Amino acid sequence: MSAEIYFSNNYRDLCERNGTGAGFQFEFSCSRCYDTWRSPFEPYAGERAATWLRKGVDVAWGMLGRTGTGLTSAADGLAGAGYGRSRDEAFQRAIDNAQGHFNRCARCTDYVCGRCWNAAQGLCLRCAPDTAAEAMAAQQRGLNDMASQRAYAAGQQAGQGYDPSTQRQLVCPQCRTETHGAAFCSGCGHRLAQSERCTSCSAVVPDGAAFCPGCGSRR
Repeated sequence: MSAEIYFSNNYRDLCERNGTGAGFQFEFSCSRCYDTWRSPFEPYAGERAATWLRKGVDVAWGMLGRTGTGLTSAADGLAGAGYGRSRDEAFQRAIDNAQGHFNRCARCTDYVCGRCWNAAQGLCLRCAPDTAAEAMAAQQRGLNDMASQRAYAAGQQAGQGYDPSTQRQLVCPQCRTETHGAAFCSGCGHRLAQSERCTSCSAVVPDGAAFCPGCGSRR
């Protein structure tokens, strides 16, 4: 196997070592969009032969009331001894095949699929984004920024009539309903905190008073 390993951090080993379904398969992913490509499944003949041998020995010796542990152990040993080399060879073939499905960016060195590749620049779309797409995205950002600025200015203008000194209760002390600063609770009708000053003359109004002591206005 080649000493240089490609796709070292963006592949999954899907190999199956045991049973009649034993074989080699690897899944490679694009470093930008994470779409995947799987190598063709390659059966591992050594383990499959050992599995069928084990089954045949078990059946044969079972009919005689004995076990064939020696034969099955030998088969397991042969299959196990050849697995590592066979897997490495299959992995190298999968890598060679995967290189036809991915491109290596000269700037960030990531492997990306064809949809994430800027062929004109020889770079991935993360390093060399599509000009038309970037222009449209920038236009949308500008539209959103201007709308936000105008909305903020409209909010500032509307806030001129808001009295920040007015006391407000955001949660009703009786039923715990959120009041959103209203004078009465929408859940139980409880009268909530009122301003301590008269809205007509700004005189201090004692708690529980129905009229302003300064001008007589009804609270």
